[in-house]
Formats: sequence, structure tokens, C-alpha cells
Amino acid sequence: FVVQNCLKAQRYYLQKLFHPPEPLKITFLQKCFPYMKEQGYGRIINFSSPAWRGNRGQANYSASKAGVIAFTNVIAMENAKHHITANAICPGLIDTPMSRAVPPEVREEWIKGQPAGRMGTPDDIAEAVLFFAGEDADFISGQHIWVDGSKQTGIITKV
Repeated sequence: FVVQNCLKAQRYYLQKLFHPPEPLKITFLQKCFPYMKEQGYGRIINFSSPAWRGNRGQANYSASKAGVIAFTNVIAMENAKHHITANAICPGLIDTPMSRAVPPEVREEWIKGQPAGRMGTPDDIAEAVLFFAGEDADFISGQHIWVDGSKQTGIITKV
């Protein structure tokens, strides 16, 4: 099957295409989009992951996150005329309860592989969200920003 327009797709088909929770993002947008279009303004900020480039043993997750990037680009192209921007944030290693639950020795190895020599913080992610949501990003759409302390460059340094 081919879905012509994600904003009109039925949830059943979305669940066949994407790894959860991506169908929920699209369902949410389906509900919000008419209001954004009516007011002639909107900001769509999706979350993907550096895994969109591929992670060994995580084909479905990586494909899903790549789908978020492509979905964001299509939404941006289709809705620019309505002054609706769509961008994505790709967080790297962030200091959260989930990353703190990892054994300390594993976490330390992860941090050693970070060019910045530290984990990011939720505030680092919030700054990217505020940027994309703000007026200064009015002409920035269809982009993804890495919030990962330079990890995406492929350069791994030991601290």
C-alpha cells in the first residue's frame, strides 16, 4: 500500500509503516494541522535520533527515526505556503533517568566517546526547541539539528 498524504492516513496504516510512537506523532498532527492552517502559522518540532543513520541491531528503530526525518521534510515542503515550519531535533547522549539507570562503568565509557566529554542536558534540548519555535526560525524549515556535543561528526575522542 502507498500512503499519499500522511496527514490523511488512517492509524492502521501508520502503525504498519512506523515503529511506535511515530503513529501518535502523525495522529497528533492530524488533529492540530487544521488549526495551524486556519491561523496561517505553526511550528512543528519532531524528535528523531542519531540512530536515523543506522544502529547495529536496531533496524526497526533506525528506520523509524529516519522516517521522522523524511516525514519532517515532507511536512515542511507541503506546508511552507501556510507559514508552518517543520523541523526535527536529534538528541545524542542526554543525562536523563534512563541514561542514569545504566551501570556506571557503561555510562563512563559512553561519556569517553563524546567529543564534548560530557552528556547533554535536558536544557540543551530545550534550547533547540526554543530556537525552532521562535520567530527567528521563521524561514528555517525541513531541517534537523543535532544536539549531541559534536558526536555526529564521526570524530570520537577519549577524554
